[in-house]
Amino acid sequence: MNFNDGSCCAQPEPCTQIQALTFALFLLCAVLAVMRAVWRWSQKFKHQLNGYSLVKQPPTTTSPITALAKLGMIMLYFYLCDRTNFFMKENKYYSEWSFWLPVGYVVALGLFFTDESRSSSHSRVLHREQTNEWKGWMQLVILVYQVTGASKVLPIYMLVRALQSSYLFLTGYGHLYYTWKTGDVGLVRYFRVIFRLNFFTVVLCLTMNRPYQFYSFIPLVSFWYTLMFALFALPPYIAPLSSHTQESKPYQYLIMALKVMGLLIIVTVLYMSEVFFQKVFVTRPWKALFVNADDDIHQWWLEWKQDRYTIAYGIIFGVAYLLAQRYSLLDDNNHSNLFSRGGSLCATLLAFIGIGSYVTFTFLCTNAFDCNEIHSYVSFLPVYGYILLRNISGALRTRHSSLFAWFGNITLELFASQSHTWLAADTHGVLVLVPAAPVLNLIVTSYIFVFAAHEVHQLTAAILPYAVPDDWRLVLRNFAIFLAILVPIGIHDGMF
Repeated sequence: MNFNDGSCCAQPEPCTQIQALTFALFLLCAVLAVMRAVWRWSQKFKHQLNGYSLVKQPPTTTSPITALAKLGMIMLYFYLCDRTNFFMKENKYYSEWSFWLPVGYVVALGLFFTDESRSSSHSRVLHREQTNEWKGWMQLVILVYQVTGASKVLPIYMLVRALQSSYLFLTGYGHLYYTWKTGDVGLVRYFRVIFRLNFFTVVLCLTMNRPYQFYSFIPLVSFWYTLMFALFALPPYIAPLSSHTQESKPYQYLIMALKVMGLLIIVTVLYMSEVFFQKVFVTRPWKALFVNADDDIHQWWLEWKQDRYTIAYGIIFGVAYLLAQRYSLLDDNNHSNLFSRGGSLCATLLAFIGIGSYVTFTFLCTNAFDCNEIHSYVSFLPVYGYILLRNISGALRTRHSSLFAWFGNITLELFASQSHTWLAADTHGVLVLVPAAPVLNLIVTSYIFVFAAHEVHQLTAAILPYAVPDDWRLVLRNFAIFLAILVPIGIHDGMF
């Protein structure tokens, strides 16, 4: 057996004390969950014996203990897949057919599941179903890219870079739009978003013995959201829209322009000197968030600078869209087209020029370093082009792919877990559950991978209200408890 295609000859990674302690905590939760279930069953049985069997019990929500117990079972499967030799691993084998054929299948399935959008704002540009759809099909394409090893082809690599930039763009646009409409820049909102982004990743760090930067895109999204939230939270504030007028004061746009300029200044200062950048991010105690397993920050520097302007592109688009709504430059309150006939033709032409320019750039670029340097300045072209093509027509804007939107809801879980239950050997190989049958193996591993990610999404939602309550004082208390647990671990590992 080729060593690179199997795990019979490789020594499994030893289990650390932190991993053992984490699994012990999951086991304790499982025991408590079983005891709780037995007690509830005995109470129900007692009521039936007393003649109260017809009393309808109210539906119960998943308790945090039960959710952690279920999560522990999933993490055990993750551990068996990627930290032991219990299952085989094999190499990735790229070919043109192995990449483009699955992408074609994905597109065909997504089109088959198109449906009318049901949200109250279904005609609005980038409404919820549409953004979920966008995240969903991008994530599926990225998964095909990962499992086939297509990163060796430079044009495909750059096109996938554009998809990752699109996710950051949606982060900037979505949080700007939410803040503009609600004015909510409170700690509860911040910690809920951060918890939603990082809970599963932190659990994976503890159970799989991997640094936070191993899941590189999640630290990137968390950092940019934190920076954007800090700018929004600094005075002058963005006042929430009045429920009567639903219009912002003109000075609000000036405030947002100043905040965007502040964001660009911070980014430019950090980018001007890699030495200064490293001094900022290797400062304790947050150094552990930005270095890899070799205590090196270079990978974070590369990831950060490639999309350093993308969040700003999202915010700028959001402000431009709100201005266009205010001055009736577009009409997205119904099923009609956004612009007049002539305006729609011009916008469509501009969209094709933007997307075509970026695609041409990916084929003309000769090396990954130069491509990545240019990408940060032109990444908005395919993003703006796609938004125009997707929203100009009212018929297209008010429909979406329910399949892609379903995957879009679990994008974070899919991204974080792909390294351990679908890929293997720290993303360098592919997990093998069914040897000598690659197609059947891919079907089985994909099924388990997708629905494990969906279950983790549901469990995170069940734990969220307990971890981040509505009261900001309780939120700070829980955060202090989290730090009290994390700091001894960091000291033990030499991170702090």
